[in-house]
Amino acid sequence: MIDRNQIAAEQATFRSFANSYLRELDPGIPVFHRIGDRNCDCVELPLLSRGTVLRIEIKSRSLCGMHLFGRIWMRHEAGWREIEPLLAIHLMVLGARETVSPTHRQADVELLERILQSCQATKRYLDAAGDKTLPPAGFLAAEQSLYFGHPLHPTPKSLQGMTNWQQDVYAPELRGSFQLTWFAAADTLVRADSAGEPVSSIIDSLLGDDAGGLAIRDGEAVVPMHPLQAEALILEPSIRALLASGDLRRLGPAGPLFTATSSVRTVYSPDVPWMPKFSLPVHITNSKRVNRRHELEAGVAVARLFARAGIDGVDPRLGFLHDSAYVTIDLLGQAESGFEVIFRESPLGADDPVVTVSALTAEPLPGRRSMFESLIQRIASDHRLPLRQACRLWFARYLDCVLDPLVRLYDRFGVALEAHQQNSLLDLSHSGFPSRYLYRDSQGFYLSNSFRARWCDLVPELEQVRGLFFDDREIRERFAYYLVVNQIFSVVARAGHDGLASEAELLAMLRDRLNRLAAELSGAGGEFAKSLLDRPNITAKANLAIRLQDVDELAPGGTTIYTHFPNPLSRAGLFVAAETIHALAS
Repeated sequence: MIDRNQIAAEQATFRSFANSYLRELDPGIPVFHRIGDRNCDCVELPLLSRGTVLRIEIKSRSLCGMHLFGRIWMRHEAGWREIEPLLAIHLMVLGARETVSPTHRQADVELLERILQSCQATKRYLDAAGDKTLPPAGFLAAEQSLYFGHPLHPTPKSLQGMTNWQQDVYAPELRGSFQLTWFAAADTLVRADSAGEPVSSIIDSLLGDDAGGLAIRDGEAVVPMHPLQAEALILEPSIRALLASGDLRRLGPAGPLFTATSSVRTVYSPDVPWMPKFSLPVHITNSKRVNRRHELEAGVAVARLFARAGIDGVDPRLGFLHDSAYVTIDLLGQAESGFEVIFRESPLGADDPVVTVSALTAEPLPGRRSMFESLIQRIASDHRLPLRQACRLWFARYLDCVLDPLVRLYDRFGVALEAHQQNSLLDLSHSGFPSRYLYRDSQGFYLSNSFRARWCDLVPELEQVRGLFFDDREIRERFAYYLVVNQIFSVVARAGHDGLASEAELLAMLRDRLNRLAAELSGAGGEFAKSLLDRPNITAKANLAIRLQDVDELAPGGTTIYTHFPNPLSRAGLFVAAETIHALAS
């Protein structure tokens, strides 16, 4: 009997890997593959070191996002033989090694392990979803619906270090729930700060009805911890020494039930106005997820800056879920103890129609429509509009509350955001149309060096927080990737794959909007908009290269690797796309 979910998981694993490969390493050669009386649109990848060629059917092409693939063939002596997706991935990993570094064989093993883990996790999540009717697209349901993960990442659902039985409780797709684990520590060890509500009050809200029930001694403060991180911490020699001395005590589970959001390590409870974000002893996609001290400080400092500079209320279409407080335990000689907790503002109810863009644009479950297609169909029906007109109208309003406010924010205040799909929430309460954009994550602020003196006068501690200020040239590159390539292009590609509107017409709408911003704005935002229209290539994060080099980009000294591909917003980029289509037609 054919296991539909196993096939879907393998296809999804190949889709994310192959799209990463085509974008970062080799765009391939466009060809046709003859089957019966028809030609299949394909791309051919010569794998010289393997002495073979792969031919991949492209069922739906994209100028700016992921392609959708069909069958895969490998050339051999007798012609072409159809092969399974996982075999094709193995061959491509070996072929990719020749383009990056021929000596890192251990990295190949590590990458293949994470690819298979990601595939197995995807299958497990699809099995759990089953054929049951999914809940409406509210905040929490959207957070827990990313069954396939990042569409341009070679290991999108890899959770290296989390067992299957732990995933039942802690993986967002499986919707488990758990209490936080609590520790009591000597006051002298605890460090905390907040841009607003006192940390003690935040702690009480996380404990709920249990706030007065913990056996706290004089001279102690309590610190919450994710249960997984708590188990890892008590195995550390320095923590064991604190436990033995009595300066640290493990109190156990307490408070209301929490559940994981899409990042896994930020957790949510509808009864609590804060979402705590923890370090975890797990490699999620690329990196082990650790809250660094400068990230704790950045969240508080930026929240103060936004309040004092009037940024929070600058545009009603723009809002922020600030990481405005933190608590941790200091250990002598260690930058981080592992107890670092970031507190994120959480004004959203579980069923509020505020959804992450990554869920909205995700590939649908087998036999289902994407969330985006369902939304546009509902709008078309409610407003008696053709699908194409409903999609164009939705996209225009999306640009109203995403592109315009964020570019104007950068122009006026020198603040750019790491506005990728997962950090980006859309308020769809106005009949399904976007009315407000909400941004989250203290790791993702880029402050222009040209504003440095002004902002440090307003918030002096900004000067001490590393990784906040950048030159505008670097900001333009990163902002282009996160806002445009990662987020806006995902919406364009989803609309194209779902047959709601052509990518070309949505890209034309985006170009028109950028032209208008470039003409209206005279500062860094105007320069950013102009650069997007002028450059022949556009920046993208090289997730496959990061994995091939086994880089933990979030570790101290780690670095993010970027690549470039033809910019579909520029004349030169469109020329490259047209050449590809012409080659196929020939």
